[in-house]
Amino acid sequence: MKYFNLRLFKEISFLIWLLLIIFISIVSYIVYSNNQTRQSNIIKSSFENIYLKKIIKEITTNLEPRYTTINYYSKAGDTYESIISSLLLDKEEKKLILDTILSVNSLKILRINQRFIFKYDHLSEKKVREFIIETDKKNEIIFSKKINKENFNIKKLEKNFQKNLVYKETVITNSLYNSAVSLGIKPNIIIEFARLYGFQVDFQRDIWKNDSFQIIYEEFVNENNKVVDTGDIIFASLNLQDTDLQLYKFEYDKNKIDYFDENGKSIKKTLMKTPINGARLSSSYGKRKHPILGYTKMHTGTDFAAPTGTPIMASGDGKVTKAGWCGGGGNCVKIKHNSSYQTVYAHMSKFGRGIKKGVRVKQGQIIGYVGSTGMSTGPHLHYEVIENGKKINSQKLKLPSGKILKGQDRKMFEVSKIKIDVLKSNLISKMN
Repeated sequence: MKYFNLRLFKEISFLIWLLLIIFISIVSYIVYSNNQTRQSNIIKSSFENIYLKKIIKEITTNLEPRYTTINYYSKAGDTYESIISSLLLDKEEKKLILDTILSVNSLKILRINQRFIFKYDHLSEKKVREFIIETDKKNEIIFSKKINKENFNIKKLEKNFQKNLVYKETVITNSLYNSAVSLGIKPNIIIEFARLYGFQVDFQRDIWKNDSFQIIYEEFVNENNKVVDTGDIIFASLNLQDTDLQLYKFEYDKNKIDYFDENGKSIKKTLMKTPINGARLSSSYGKRKHPILGYTKMHTGTDFAAPTGTPIMASGDGKVTKAGWCGGGGNCVKIKHNSSYQTVYAHMSKFGRGIKKGVRVKQGQIIGYVGSTGMSTGPHLHYEVIENGKKINSQKLKLPSGKILKGQDRKMFEVSKIKIDVLKSNLISKMN
């Protein structure tokens, strides 16, 4: 009996302890659950706080930069007014920037492909704190102002480029263009070379294998000795079947520069003989059997076969009267040079940068690229010259000669020519 009572006591004690543990666990869970609910309510109410909402929004939103930069390259038809008016600024700030630009004499003329850099400060009431205009690859003008200052400070900066005079010569083995490229001559120098000789040389018929050329031109290099730009051609010589055609750069009046032969005669004429380099004459002016229509008709121009993309040059200064689709002529450009002469360039693959109706072009400027648009059997340039309303044979055109130096100008030219000849000799000696 005593053993039974002891056992019963142990079982009751165990049950009491078990119940006590369960009770403590329940109470602990209730307390924990209430705390969690209270904390959740606190956090929820915090998120509903309008000030905290604003702070969270601000710290989670992607930040906008304080400074932004806008780059723009001027195109044909642009003016300073049109460029500045396109900026997202108020009228007063636009007027200030425009007046500042127009106050600089060297910026009176806006050229194609000039770079504009506008730096915006989004914390400033007047957004533009600084802007830069690159007058060319070697020079730029910086306009800047300090905080709370109205007017811009103007600083002309000449970039630290070194000018080198480069001499190249070679025998023409396939084409003038390929021979020049193989020497490392930049394409713009080659185009200028072709433009200068385009007044007196037919590049398709006058140049033969083993002819040669010499050239002196300017190169600008940076501190890493990398060529960043090219300058003017100083001297050129094209040797055709034992005939030397030499050209010398000469400034015969203030800011008036031209190229003259050894006798002081300018090579510039009204129109170039050929407005394309590296092509062959594929069809002459006159009657022929049309390659597509199949019957004989008058061919009122000259065709030059060349690879698609070959640059086409304006054969003279003038105004573009059409740059668009010309039916069978495909993409074409028409230029009025003066009261007597007009030229037409047809079947282009595309137009040159900025070429459109009303734009003025300079002799030798790229106006388009060879293609096969319109009624065409292959890539070529169809070139027409119109004299007093009548289409004529461009290859037989007799054009007026340019300026002939006389008197004091001729004496100065002879001195300049001797200096260039000495320069050429020195550059050649350095190659040996």
